[in-house]
Amino acid sequence: MVAGLGAWSLAGAVLTILLLPRSLEECGYISLPAPIVRLGDPITASCIINQNCTKLGPESQIRWKLETELQPGGRQQHLPNGTLQSTITFPHFNHSRALLSCCLHWGNGLQILDQAELQAGYPPTTPHNLSCLLNLTTNSLMCQWEPGPNTHLSTHFTLKSFKSRGSCQTQEDSIPDCVPEDGQKHCSIPRKHLQLYQNMSIWVQAKNALGTSTSSKLCLVPMDVVKLEPPTLWALEPSPEVAPAQPGCLRLHWETWKPSLHIEQKCELRHQPQRGESSWNLVGALPSRSLQYELCGLLPSTAYTLQMRCTRWPLPGHWSDWSPRLELTTAQRAPNVRLDTWWRQRHLDPRTVDVQLFWKPMPLEEDSGQIQGYLVSWRPSDQAGADPTLCNTTELNCTFRLPSEAREAVLMAYNTAGTSRPTPVVFLECRGPPLGGLRTDARDPHSLWVGWEPPSPQPRGYVIEWGLSAPSSSGSPVTWRMEHNGSIAGTLLQENIRPFQLYKITVTPLYQDARGPSQHIYAYSQEKAPSHGPELHLRHIGKTWAQLEWVPEAPELGKSPLTHYTIFWTNAQDQSFSTVLNASSHSFVLHGLEPASLYHVHLMAVSRAWTTNSTSLTLMTLALEESELHILLGLFGLLVLFFCLCGAAQLCCRPSRKNPLWPSVPDPAHSSLGSWVPTTTAELPQRRKGEWLGQTAEMTRALTPHLYVQDTFQLPSLRDPGMPPITKITVLEEEEKKPGPWESNDSPGTCSRPTLVQGYVLQGDPRVPATQPQPQSGTSDQVLYVQVLGSPTSPGPGHYLRCDSTQPLLGGLTPSPKSYENLWFQASPLGTPEPLVPNPEDDCIFEPLLDFPLLQGLRVSGAEGLGDF
Repeated sequence: MVAGLGAWSLAGAVLTILLLPRSLEECGYISLPAPIVRLGDPITASCIINQNCTKLGPESQIRWKLETELQPGGRQQHLPNGTLQSTITFPHFNHSRALLSCCLHWGNGLQILDQAELQAGYPPTTPHNLSCLLNLTTNSLMCQWEPGPNTHLSTHFTLKSFKSRGSCQTQEDSIPDCVPEDGQKHCSIPRKHLQLYQNMSIWVQAKNALGTSTSSKLCLVPMDVVKLEPPTLWALEPSPEVAPAQPGCLRLHWETWKPSLHIEQKCELRHQPQRGESSWNLVGALPSRSLQYELCGLLPSTAYTLQMRCTRWPLPGHWSDWSPRLELTTAQRAPNVRLDTWWRQRHLDPRTVDVQLFWKPMPLEEDSGQIQGYLVSWRPSDQAGADPTLCNTTELNCTFRLPSEAREAVLMAYNTAGTSRPTPVVFLECRGPPLGGLRTDARDPHSLWVGWEPPSPQPRGYVIEWGLSAPSSSGSPVTWRMEHNGSIAGTLLQENIRPFQLYKITVTPLYQDARGPSQHIYAYSQEKAPSHGPELHLRHIGKTWAQLEWVPEAPELGKSPLTHYTIFWTNAQDQSFSTVLNASSHSFVLHGLEPASLYHVHLMAVSRAWTTNSTSLTLMTLALEESELHILLGLFGLLVLFFCLCGAAQLCCRPSRKNPLWPSVPDPAHSSLGSWVPTTTAELPQRRKGEWLGQTAEMTRALTPHLYVQDTFQLPSLRDPGMPPITKITVLEEEEKKPGPWESNDSPGTCSRPTLVQGYVLQGDPRVPATQPQPQSGTSDQVLYVQVLGSPTSPGPGHYLRCDSTQPLLGGLTPSPKSYENLWFQASPLGTPEPLVPNPEDDCIFEPLLDFPLLQGLRVSGAEGLGDF
């Protein structure tokens, strides 16, 4: 299919058909009653599809789109002529410009049948502020106006006019319309269509698609609205015919624009001082015929900017633009100032005085005149005529010599216009009362407040001097000021004050005919820190200490003195320490350091105003020597040994704590029974004779201190079968003890702990089988504890009983001696050993005493008394 493009316009509406198939080219179109409406008004559109449209089915639907959005609300109906019509209404159309599309379903999409552009806006408002000017340079009448608010529609303006008589009520000759370019709001009527002195009516017409509006009519004579060109302004030079201008005056001259020479004019002049932010001052109604004017009332010696403009006068007209600027300077006037003076005198000899005079001009009014120099003169009292000049200078001080009797000089200021009134300088004598005292206070880095106590009587004023007090600045200029109010007690100094400088401030009271003695004080407006801190040095160092020293910096002028020092030091573990020292310190000892450790030390100097850091120092303490390490280790070992001995002594002194740990067993190989075996049985004590109970370990501990060897005698070998066995061993010495709660006197046959006499009985030969019954033992390696029963004085046989305990007596620490290492007991000559008869009533098991190994190797002295046992 071939696409076609059609477009047409109906009453300002733009209708467009885009990309329609040939079969749909003539299918439908959009009908608009008004394509342009007021903004916000309703608008209705219809889309009609002809009956010749072959693609139109009974179920075809017409859809509307405004720009790119589908619009609901279309009413579709079949007309009697077979066409299909759809109508849509927008109740409030708020678009200034929009594209409306009529679409039909085609395939799977919408096919645009027709398009129309809708516009909305406002009717043109009435133009206002219509004004016209006659420009003689362009020979045209230019009119301009204000069009009003935007209408959102294309609006055209036309400047209309006609010539008239009287009050512009009747039209005589028409003038062609003036149509400005698009967007412009002014238009010019050429000179050929004008009558300069005839009335004409002028108005503006505005028109767009929604209506037309017309401004109010302007009735004028072109020459009444003429605007002249500005005049040319310059200064009037002095000449023999023209006297020079007075101080504060300017003489001006101007020329008007040549094409306007035949027009009567009046002009205005405005002037403004170039210095400061002054506004313009206007001088009006200057006559144009004279073309000259003297402007007075200005400041002397001041530069001014001047401009002039003119207008048609006395007839109506418009002011011209301001002329180009003209810059002029007013003439000078004699100085009108008050001169404050101060002096210093120094006697060169008894007849001559060296005087250093200072002065300061104080303007009496704003227009005081420019000062070009100063004159100092002195006339002796006996000399007539003009005063001789001592100084002619542009400075504010002068040095000269006078006779010692001179008491007064004269000071004047001058310029080209004249001199000021003479100021007498009276050299007062120092015989007034002094000030009560001086004090200062720094308000900021560039000011100092000085106060004093006013003396009595009250002075008429004070002279305050201040300047740098450094020795190198002894010849530096001194700033001074005079206070004429004698009742004040202080003043603020703000001139020539700089921070970090030491100033000497002097105050002198002035009286009517004398002056008081001067008093001075030193002060800083702001102090600064020292240029650098003291350098830190290491003087001595040890293992746990280090001595530091530094040299304090010399005081500097303008720099705040130090108030204290702060020392910081840090170890290798980043632990920081610090201490504060007074400003008089120059050394310090660091204590509590670790041997062979690295430290970083930093010194900070502190003043009232600032803080200054000094150099940093890194040091390492000394390491401990080898001998010192040995001494320390030895001391530590002695300390440990001391505690061990104390613990051992405590255990030995208390058997209740010693016995549970280990038994005290004597060495049988190095013991003797001679000292405790009785020679006769009668020597035994007659106290309790019935029984001996004990354990082997405790008897051994009791016997150990009494064992010794008296005699060495031969004992038969244990292997000799004819050796009589030792039947009993008796203890000679014993202490009487009270029975404890665990002891019993009623059970001699039990295996309880004995309380009095303890004995060990050795009976039989371990190599010979016993005739009496032997208890069965599970092992021959066990060491059995034995208790012995009987009385040392009883003729009956002794008894012993063996307990059930199998605890080794020595715990494996001390083995029994070998048979070849010890001698065996000899046979007793006093009797034959008798076998021990068991007692069936005893609960314990009786065995030969030879099974007990502790007594097998004992050497016995005085054993002959054992035969009765």
